[in-house]
Amino acid sequence: MQVLIIEDDAVTGRALVKGFTEAGHRAEWVQDGQAGSESARSQQFDAIILDQMLPKKNGLEVLKEIRGQGVLCPVILVTALGSVEERVGGLNTGADDYIVKPFEFAEILARLHAVTRRTSVRPAAIVSVGDLTLDLTTRRVTRGGVDVDLTPIEFSLLELMMRYAGQVVTRKMLCEHVWGFNWDGTTNVIEVHINRLRNKLDRGRDVSFIKTVRGRGYALPAA
Repeated sequence: MQVLIIEDDAVTGRALVKGFTEAGHRAEWVQDGQAGSESARSQQFDAIILDQMLPKKNGLEVLKEIRGQGVLCPVILVTALGSVEERVGGLNTGADDYIVKPFEFAEILARLHAVTRRTSVRPAAIVSVGDLTLDLTTRRVTRGGVDVDLTPIEFSLLELMMRYAGQVVTRKMLCEHVWGFNWDGTTNVIEVHINRLRNKLDRGRDVSFIKTVRGRGYALPAA
């Protein structure tokens, strides 16, 4: 297994490299968020160990960026912050698991094996909800077998909603997923793009595929 370790603490980084190597895996270690994001997007890894507190870009910023670019391999967030809010925030951003420092190497190795088992059966880059299919590799979207031509922004919005099918996706989540900045709720840009996306997805149909959840955001039917 090829593992990317994004960790700024030298002691922890060296220990993880040593542990994974002794366990028979190959490990690459980088020490800041910018380098980690570049490595994750330019190379193919089986899993990523991602520290949350990093220089240049923090772990959640890295996670948003790589998920937005179609990196689907399992990610385990590592942090000293162990509150429920911190864990939920990391998992909602796209992490597959979460481990709080200090930890034993045996535990993170077991978690790594568990998440790779869970994700190994998933299609690499294809998401389907009902008769709607999104292919991250070809950037192709079809509904009922008919191609739907989307702009890059519409594609990104749809991708996030499809990954959370059956759940409410907030405007804040959508805005940060597409543009990567903290949304303050003062713009209707999301509504504009969602309306355009609806017009394309619902053409010739009476019921909208995207449900508005008043005061919260949007939701697609469960996959």
